[in-house]
Amino acid sequence: MNVVILLAGALLGATAILALVRAEKGPSVLDRALALDILTGALVGAIALEAAWSRRIDTVPILVAVALVGFVASVTVARFVAVEAEGEGRILTRDELAALENERIEADAAQRASTDEEHHGGLAQGEVS
Repeated sequence: MNVVILLAGALLGATAILALVRAEKGPSVLDRALALDILTGALVGAIALEAAWSRRIDTVPILVAVALVGFVASVTVARFVAVEAEGEGRILTRDELAALENERIEADAAQRASTDEEHHGGLAQGEVS
């Protein structure tokens, strides 16, 4: 019995670690939500394993509560993040962020260069050129 408990505990620990790695890496919100749902399942399994090892049934309400919270959280995330915009939820690297910032700066400089200082970018209303 002890070997089974230790093996199950090791597998639950590995599951939790891999789920945390997946939650940290992403790349989308749905990937992170799924990883946290797996982590909740591993927590439920760990509580059930402890209950089986100590032969206690008073942890069953805790199991039900944690499972219910995990289910409601998964449904809520799936409901509000079902359609994710392209590139949304993705964490940019420093190089990508610097490239986007440079593009924005260049676009601002090009727009400022295209405007006339005297007229501020165009003819006045009703003015004929």
